[in-house]
Amino acid sequence: MRFSSILSAAVAAGPIVASAAGSMGFALGNKKSDGTCKESSDYTADFAALSKETSAKVVRIYAASDCDVASLILPAAKSAGFKVVLGIWPDTDESFQADKAAVVEFAPKYKDQVYAITVGSESLYRGNFTGPELLSKIQDVKSAVGKGFKVGTADSWNKYADGTADAVIQSGSADILLCNAFSYWQGQVLSNATGSFYDDIYQAFGHIQEKAGGTDKVELWVGETGWPTDGDMYQHAQPGLQEASTFYSQAVCGMLDWGFNVFFFEAFDEEWKPHAVGEDGSVADETSWGAMTADRKAKYNLKC
Repeated sequence: MRFSSILSAAVAAGPIVASAAGSMGFALGNKKSDGTCKESSDYTADFAALSKETSAKVVRIYAASDCDVASLILPAAKSAGFKVVLGIWPDTDESFQADKAAVVEFAPKYKDQVYAITVGSESLYRGNFTGPELLSKIQDVKSAVGKGFKVGTADSWNKYADGTADAVIQSGSADILLCNAFSYWQGQVLSNATGSFYDDIYQAFGHIQEKAGGTDKVELWVGETGWPTDGDMYQHAQPGLQEASTFYSQAVCGMLDWGFNVFFFEAFDEEWKPHAVGEDGSVADETSWGAMTADRKAKYNLKC
C-alpha cells in the first residue's frame, strides 16, 4: 500500500476530489451497554450528542426490525433533524422478511428521514451470497418499498475491487453502495494506516465507477472505517486513544476534505459486544470502537 500512489490518483482525479467536502455519518448501535434494546429516549440522546460533538446529520443502522429500531429511531431523527440509512439483514430469510416488513411499514411514514436503504452488510465478504443472489434481494426490496428511496448494499472494499459485486454494480439497480475499509483489521501500523485506507477505497471506488460506466452512476460512501481506543493489538495494529485520534484526523477528515462521504464505525462504545475474530484467527475486543464512550462523551476531537 503506497501513499504515493494515492497522491497520484488524487491528482489524476482532481476535478472529482476537489469538490465540496464530503458528508460525515456514523454507524449507530441499537442496544444499551447491558445488551438490552434502546428506547426512543436513547436515540434522542444519541442524536443530541452527535449534534454537539460532530458535523454529522446522518446515521446508519443494520437491521430495521431488530429491537424495533426503525419504529423508534425515525421519529427521533425527525425531531433532531437527522437522516437514517435503514439496514436490512438478508442473511437469513427470517431476518430479511422481518426487516423488509419494518422498512415497508415505516419508511413511507418518515420519507424525509430515510436517507437510503441497504440490503446486506458484508454479506458478500462472509460468502453468504453471490453477486447475483444479493442483486435479487436488492431488487426485491426496491419493488417492495416503491419509488423515491435509494436502495443498495454495504460490503468490504475488496469484494467490490475483486469483481464479486459486479452483478450488483452493472445491474443499474443499486442507487448507493457503501464500501467498508479497516486498516486496523489489515494489521497496519499507524504510520501506514491512512495510506492503506485510501488505497483500499480508491481501488473499490475506481472499480465500481468503471463497471457502472461513469463517476455519477452510483452514489458512493465509505460504509465503515475506524480504529479502537482500547483492546487487543491485531498483528501490527495497536489500539489506543492517540492512535484512534490520529486515524480520525488524518484518514477520516482527509477523506472528507477530498470530497468523499464517510460513515465512521462507530458512534458510541458498545460494551455488550462479544470479541471479534480476525481473518488470521486472532481474537480482538470490539467494545471500544466508539468515537464516544457508552455514556456519550467524546474521546477526542470529532470536528474535521
